[in-house]
Amino acid sequence: MSTLSGTAAREARWRQLQTLFAARGALPLAHAAEALQVSAMTIRRDLAGPEAPLSCLGGYVVAALAPAAARYTLDEEADQHAPHKRLACRRAAEQVQAGDSLFIDCGTTMPHLAEALPPDIALNVVCYSLNIATILSRRPNTQLMLLGGLYHASSASFSSDEAVAYLRRLGVNKAFISAGGVHAERGASCANFHEVPVKQAAIASAAESFLVVDDSKLGRLRPAFFSPLARFSRIIVGGAPSPTMRTQFKGLKLEVAAAPSSATAARRRG
Repeated sequence: MSTLSGTAAREARWRQLQTLFAARGALPLAHAAEALQVSAMTIRRDLAGPEAPLSCLGGYVVAALAPAAARYTLDEEADQHAPHKRLACRRAAEQVQAGDSLFIDCGTTMPHLAEALPPDIALNVVCYSLNIATILSRRPNTQLMLLGGLYHASSASFSSDEAVAYLRRLGVNKAFISAGGVHAERGASCANFHEVPVKQAAIASAAESFLVVDDSKLGRLRPAFFSPLARFSRIIVGGAPSPTMRTQFKGLKLEVAAAPSSATAARRRG
């Protein structure tokens, strides 16, 4: 009896999520949980099975993309650092002006940048990630270009030699790049080797490149190196790097986007 009740409740939540998705497109997981008055973990469990009509990807509820075994496996880890990712992305979005041509990388940080872009301004945006494209497709004044190729469920992104060659020919004035590791001496790295040529092509074609990460990435190394840190116009970090870590990155263009202190927050409320 309890199993049937649980199944019925899950299916009711599916219907609610589908209604919200149809109206708004990709939903931040926290917003979906609030709307349904359940925990984020409940929604994760609801969408984990192959029969689920939607997927949980990079902290968002999106259209079902792949069998459960192939879905995004870093989702829970990403949410641990979501507040600092939002801080970094909001600071990065301040660099964007009307008429810009942007490249936005894949990963679990960049959806926060897509959400933080100034509303209603005209933009041209190139991306190769399905979750980023889903968010940008709902912006009325954004011309979106999604690079295609082989789909990689590990990062919800596409790759192909043709896409990389095309990206190198594009005129992108600002590239926003994510990384799984940012090491003062050994540069920026990521977990997926298929992302490396795309990131490098974006950096090479852009007039300015911004590395956008949360503070947990500092000092880390991932398997796939893609750029020395000197190639970036600015390294935007969300959170509160330790004094030791700041010392390691001394001399680099490190910009920290920290949460306001309780005293500052109180003054703002006042």
